[in-house]
Amino acid sequence: MAEPLRIDIFSDVICPWCLIGRERLRQALEQLDPELPVAIRWLPFELNPEMPREGMDRRAYAEAKFGGTERAREIYAHIAEAGRSEGIQFDFSRLERTPSTFDAHRLLWLASRMGLGDIMKDGLFRAYFLDGRDIGDRAVLAELAVAAGMEGEEISRFLDSDEGEGAVREMESVAYQMGITGVPFFIFNGRIGVSGAQSPDVLLEAIARACELLPDDLPTAEAPPAD
Repeated sequence: MAEPLRIDIFSDVICPWCLIGRERLRQALEQLDPELPVAIRWLPFELNPEMPREGMDRRAYAEAKFGGTERAREIYAHIAEAGRSEGIQFDFSRLERTPSTFDAHRLLWLASRMGLGDIMKDGLFRAYFLDGRDIGDRAVLAELAVAAGMEGEEISRFLDSDEGEGAVREMESVAYQMGITGVPFFIFNGRIGVSGAQSPDVLLEAIARACELLPDDLPTAEAPPAD
């Protein structure tokens, strides 16, 4: 069996460009040989590491971060347009609070150890950006964890503990030491790094380099029949 393509992704669950990057990566991977094993690992990067655990009002956050409501509206409109081009229907109007994402990253750490990292990550993205839920709320996180296939009582105990805190802090420290200042940040086979929600073509080129393949040798699936 071929060696798996390893993909480490530093991201935050309230980063809209991380969700767009997730979709563009999916499009890139669909062009690879379906028999090529792929191992994705989601790594933590808090956009707001100083955010209080209870989060803050979304309007106040947007005004402080972007310098005013109008500027924030322009930025979110641009992101929404980029999302629509990838089939993502962002609904920023439903967001009432900007949460701390530290507990969400702890939960992702646990889910990844259970082989449920992808499912948990997608659930967090969907809950926040499409459903407007407060993913800093531990009750919401516990519900999403159960939906991802985890056991309810175990998750409640986990979230009420400090388990995983050291691991998340350590992984975030690695990101800072690497000089990562923004997300998403993709690392292919521990060799090639790509910053930002780049196009599928850019990601495929990085994969080819990481696999020591020339672009013409990149293993691809057969093209679907034309409509």
